Amino acid sequence: QVQLVESGGGLVQPGGSLRLSCAASGFTFSTYAMRWFRQVPGNGREWVATVSRDGYTFYTESVKGRFTITRDNAKNIAALEMNSLQPEDTAVYYCSAAYTEEYWGQGTQVTVSS
Repeated sequence: QVQLVESGGGLVQPGGSLRLSCAASGFTFSTYAMRWFRQVPGNGREWVATVSRDGYTFYTESVKGRFTITRDNAKNIAALEMNSLQPEDTAVYYCSAAYTEEYWGQGTQVTVSS
């Protein structure tokens, strides 16, 4: 069955870095765009970044220059490198795959606090 499993979340101080990974299985990973979203309790899910199946990347304005999304089609992994983290980046981060279907992971908590 389809699985997207996020890992790498945790607690980090402001200005720190984290790398989130999303391990995919059960579908043809290379044909799907991979995306990261985040959600704060009480708010809607916010799109963060996308890497297309051709490798083009797109970011929401607030993370440009700080976050980098990548994909490894040989390993079926998408990743989100997050630098210069700020308290407003605190959220549950979700990995998503989109093409003919849309798939979601279970999320991983990122907390930025001193």
